[in-house]
Amino acid sequence: MPYKIKITAGPVEMTAEMNDTETAKKIWEALPIESSAKTWGDEVYFDIPVDMPEEDAQPKVPSGGIAFWPVGNCFCIFFGQTPYSPVNILGQVDGDENEFAKVGDGDTVKIEKAED
Repeated sequence: MPYKIKITAGPVEMTAEMNDTETAKKIWEALPIESSAKTWGDEVYFDIPVDMPEEDAQPKVPSGGIAFWPVGNCFCIFFGQTPYSPVNILGQVDGDENEFAKVGDGDTVKIEKAED
């Protein structure tokens, strides 16, 4: 079963669909999560209280992809950046991923279950 989430990051609010993986399930069970944004190139990432090993980790993510970085226990939103190291692919945002360029270091980020 895919998991529908809402991501609020600074001025950006967007839904995303997570795939049916153990990593996605573990994140779903931890929701809601609130953290502080960090930026690296064309990527927004932030610490989350989930610890998972690599699960079919990939060295590349399509633009608009969301992923979990096992090395740092971080949720990542990509809008053009290549991951620092392999990540567990979680899914894709539903809108224009370039909106996440508006997010700055330290902005509040929240992930929650999306309303039907």
